[in-house]
Amino acid sequence: MPVDLLIRNAHILTQDASRPIASSLLVHDGKILHVDPDPALTRFAARTIDAAGLTIVPGFNDVHAHSVWFGLGLMEANLGTVHSLEDVYRIITDAAVGLAPGDWVVASGFSPLLIGGQQPDRDRLDAAAGGRPVWIKHSSGHACTLNGAALDLVAAEADLSAPIDGGAVVVDDAGTPTGLLAENAMRLVQNILLPYPLETIERALDLATSHYLSEGITSVTDAGVAGGWIGYSPREFAAYQNARDRGLLSVRMQPMMVIDTLHGVPGHDDDPAFTGLDGGIRTGLGDDWLRLGPVKIFSDGSLLGSTAYMTEEYVGCSHNHGYLQMDAEKLRESALGAYRAGWAVAMHAIGDHAIDHAIDIITEAQDSYGLNSQPNRIEHGGVVRPDQLDRIARAGIVLVPQPHFITEFGDGMARLLGPKRTAWSYPAKSLLNRGLVLPGSSDRPVSNGRPLDVMQSFVERLTPAGVVYGPAERITAAEALAAYTTGSAAATGAGDVKGRLAAGYLADLVFLDQDPTAVDTSRIGATRVLATMVGGQVRFGADNLPSRAHGEDLEAALTGKETP
Repeated sequence: MPVDLLIRNAHILTQDASRPIASSLLVHDGKILHVDPDPALTRFAARTIDAAGLTIVPGFNDVHAHSVWFGLGLMEANLGTVHSLEDVYRIITDAAVGLAPGDWVVASGFSPLLIGGQQPDRDRLDAAAGGRPVWIKHSSGHACTLNGAALDLVAAEADLSAPIDGGAVVVDDAGTPTGLLAENAMRLVQNILLPYPLETIERALDLATSHYLSEGITSVTDAGVAGGWIGYSPREFAAYQNARDRGLLSVRMQPMMVIDTLHGVPGHDDDPAFTGLDGGIRTGLGDDWLRLGPVKIFSDGSLLGSTAYMTEEYVGCSHNHGYLQMDAEKLRESALGAYRAGWAVAMHAIGDHAIDHAIDIITEAQDSYGLNSQPNRIEHGGVVRPDQLDRIARAGIVLVPQPHFITEFGDGMARLLGPKRTAWSYPAKSLLNRGLVLPGSSDRPVSNGRPLDVMQSFVERLTPAGVVYGPAERITAAEALAAYTTGSAAATGAGDVKGRLAAGYLADLVFLDQDPTAVDTSRIGATRVLATMVGGQVRFGADNLPSRAHGEDLEAALTGKETP
């Protein structure tokens, strides 16, 4: 049979140390067959793409995003660009048009930082929505805002004055709820509106993954599904399977189950205790398109919400160190139980005190039960002390930072942290210096998830005010590209099949209009994605890549036999 595809006349950054630069690829059956093949073999390609000097890199891999959340945001009222509270009220008014009197108005992407920390007024939201309940999801994912009508519905189901472990219903000086729900308190409204229908979740995945292709993303790890305050249905993983079956899953996915979804599973008396899913399902189940990742465990909150757990108090916030979202011993026991059952662990830990707990737990798990099928991870690393980096390196833990937080929120984070902790915040170069894996990730939709923009943030680390945030943590453009390719592949346990353009690797690649490692750092984000290929198929930008069909039969040529 002919070989599927020849790509020639390209500037290929392979990310393979044995052949870092190439000009042509032979692709067959969804994988790279040859890099810079012998010219005698190229005539057997059934189709040729002449790249005409375009730069080709491996497909980008975002190892911490939230695809359902992002896709739902594309279906909801967008508050991501507001400049004032009046903008908020106007958008809510527009979103309420045509809704029935009792319908909920749902909006996403709200960040108080965009309007100087202000919060919408519950009564003004009542008026804007015409008395309908309003649910505003904050971009951080760690808070939401309700109007008075929504609070009344919540109060009919729960006592708003009752203490909430790992969360808070914010009240004013008179003790009246303002509408702001922080951390675990968000479950009060989710208990009313969730679960979402699977069809809605599948539509969200379709929108999200189609968008990913336009940015050169070919693989994504979804950091928390099916449970906790971040899940949308206990059956959420079924929506991923349905979306794949229906052709709606455009990129490779690695969902993480939230720890809340796991439970004790009985077995033989001689078997060890098992905390997982019925049937003994655990990390690693699946294939190259859809595979279960680690179990996601939330230990603390958010930096901007001042709920990330710190050893020292926040600047200007007397006695506030943030907090853990569950009792420390319960956190340890739940993580060890899941790990013992074969689940790799991904612990959300932003404050340095939370990171202490995460390192202790993961180290104990590895020492007690050995390494897992996928790397153990600490998600975010908002403040990581040098001594913690040393411990992370000794344990081989993967730290997953999001440098674009600096570009969007850096000034506010620096004010809360002060100079010493800002220098330790969202490290990158320190990881590489210690020989650690540095992956690429965004936490989308908390932050912009376009990989080329995030790469520029890795390199420049500039806040919105243009201040360099932790200059010692800057990396080169080549290192940033490696983070989104080989680094991400290693972080997800897939370094042997993706992240490089080498023989035997998946044919996931991106065509760019310039080499992002060879331009001024301020222009990395200006690089355009012209086309994206997943598994040897051009899934975005086919019109930008003229190709022609031809080719001889390779098997016949190699065997000397004619094909009947």
